[in-house]
Amino acid sequence: MAQTERCDVAPPLWRSVVSVPREEQPHEWISFEDPDELRTWMIDATFLRSSYKCIYGQGCQGVHDDPTPELMQGCCSFGAHFLDEKDLKSVKKYVKRLSSKHWKNKSKAKDKGWFTTNKDGESKTRVVNGACIFHNPPGFEGGTGCAFHIAAEEAGERHMDWKPDVCWQVPVRLEEHVEDGGYVVSTIREWKRRDWGEGGDDFHWWCTESSDSFVGKDPTYTFFSDELTEIMGKKSYAILVKMLSVPVGVPLPHPALRKKD
Repeated sequence: MAQTERCDVAPPLWRSVVSVPREEQPHEWISFEDPDELRTWMIDATFLRSSYKCIYGQGCQGVHDDPTPELMQGCCSFGAHFLDEKDLKSVKKYVKRLSSKHWKNKSKAKDKGWFTTNKDGESKTRVVNGACIFHNPPGFEGGTGCAFHIAAEEAGERHMDWKPDVCWQVPVRLEEHVEDGGYVVSTIREWKRRDWGEGGDDFHWWCTESSDSFVGKDPTYTFFSDELTEIMGKKSYAILVKMLSVPVGVPLPHPALRKKD
């Protein structure tokens, strides 16, 4: 499930009122030891204490070079990369449960398949008509958006169990660095434009940069409670909530809101 890569863990940053580029603006971090594993959690407290929420269908402009809210694609335009074989195997199980009622492109998937694999063995969902093959466009009678999401809700199940891992994690990003001896440092932060690779620089809009997305009634760590619990486990998530809910003076506002001000 984790996206494993080397990452440098920075110490907490001082607050600053100096005007600096968005990517250089400071975030506050907290860290704690996992109660059951040889693992340290490094947490972007600024993001998780913020009021960010996914605004799919409520002003999300998509990830094209120009704003395309009318397409209702969110971040589903380019298909989903599977993290590993386990991820792909899990999705295969739920694809079998999708009917034409939930999935507009079911017949196209039957004809040509629903995922591709490159020469390096990396797999991703196919793109059909400018979006992930599992995306239902506006006007589809079964519902607009992700076929997995629609079918899972009808079945009374968690949509995150049906989808590719990356689809339910974004815009939360997990990075892991394994130290000598097997000790793990796990970092949870917001998914940034750079995390999309070179193409991310061409996006007209990215949600964690826009104050339009910071409209939640609850803090982000509550909005993403299911996702964070799945990533961290119940005990570590409980510690996270306890630490983030303790008053610490005036929390550092998220850069998207400082930019707005």
